Amino acid sequence: MPEKSSSSVDIFSLLSDNSERAKKKRKEELLASLGVKEFFAEGNISINKRTCWGLECKLCIKACPTNALYWKTGEVGIVEDLCVYCGACVLSCMVDDCIKVERKREDGKVERFSKPKEVVKLE
Repeated sequence: MPEKSSSSVDIFSLLSDNSERAKKKRKEELLASLGVKEFFAEGNISINKRTCWGLECKLCIKACPTNALYWKTGEVGIVEDLCVYCGACVLSCMVDDCIKVERKREDGKVERFSKPKEVVKLE
């Protein structure tokens, strides 16, 4: 049996453990292995399935740096534990108000956006 590499990240255990501290630690490990820095520890992402054109474009999936968005049975799925709330999906989406991202900055300021022009205007 091959030895387990110390640099690999077990994504399945990341998604199965419910402990917040363990989740945060595993998320940090996964993002480090992808070379992605997390700027927003708290946030939320949602996709309006009625307005999403995912079947025809999948632009948000291609734009996501952490692969938090994926294609599943006729719609775009979200692995929220992998999302860093960067807004790349909103910037690439051709439908306004389809993808909504809410994130909290370190200073406590909450940002909400669902249109590319709103992401560009953020401070």
